[in-house]
Amino acid sequence: MIRLHFFLLCCLSAYFLIGCTSQQPFVTDSAPSVHPAGIELTPDAIPKIEAKSRGGNPSSYEVFGKKYYVQASSKNFVQRGLASWYGTKFHGNKTSNGETYDMYAMTAAHKTLPIPTYVEVTNLSNGKKIIVRVNDRGPFHDERIIDLSYAAAAKLGTLKNGTSMVEIKALDPHTYLSTSLDEPPAAPKSDLTLRYTVQPPQPSTEQKGLLFIQAGAFSSEENANKLKYELTNLLKTPVTIESGGSTSKPLYFVRVGPYIRMKSADSTRSKLYELGYKSTFYTSK
Repeated sequence: MIRLHFFLLCCLSAYFLIGCTSQQPFVTDSAPSVHPAGIELTPDAIPKIEAKSRGGNPSSYEVFGKKYYVQASSKNFVQRGLASWYGTKFHGNKTSNGETYDMYAMTAAHKTLPIPTYVEVTNLSNGKKIIVRVNDRGPFHDERIIDLSYAAAAKLGTLKNGTSMVEIKALDPHTYLSTSLDEPPAAPKSDLTLRYTVQPPQPSTEQKGLLFIQAGAFSSEENANKLKYELTNLLKTPVTIESGGSTSKPLYFVRVGPYIRMKSADSTRSKLYELGYKSTFYTSK
């Protein structure tokens, strides 16, 4: 069931429920009960050449009595307005193009852009930028122009207030260029502190400027080596183990890399996510 049908079904259900009880509430949207550590570091969607989806691209459609016309092309599309987000209420449901909505993926909904379209979203209040893949329709509020996934909203800084004033710009996958990484973001200290009650190892001067993907941290060197060999076989890329912690409570950090370009790192991290490693984050060695 696509979100459009879900909205219409809610309205129809409400009509019949009025005769049964005036206390029946609508299901409200919300964030997950636990905010995943490091979700703000979720890699951007990587633009790639895709055909238009069979679903979600009618010439026009109507919601709440208002008609919307789907654009034939996203070329040179730029728009400013409010961004909102959607979470648990739709998580696991079908999007407009038939995919399953994952609130932890970098996706979005737009009323008229072709599906799929990759867009760069800039938060005009804090300057943060993200790239998301449009695979759904909405938000059906006149003042809002895009509905972000929970992960995208977290990365853009939209969760706290619920909405942000943004500029969205459609990207052409044919001309999308990678961006060099000059100074990679270090992993938030609070992440490792929360889970392991220790500070992550400090960056060494000889590796300054290189980016790694941390895939795990273990108190057992044997377990760290198991993951290292597993990832080496899966990714065919360098995987190293960095020791840390204290003498009495050693820790072994399994890291993939290094990378000098964010696009390459994002690609590997996306692959790790698809393979089931969903708690990775970026760090400098």
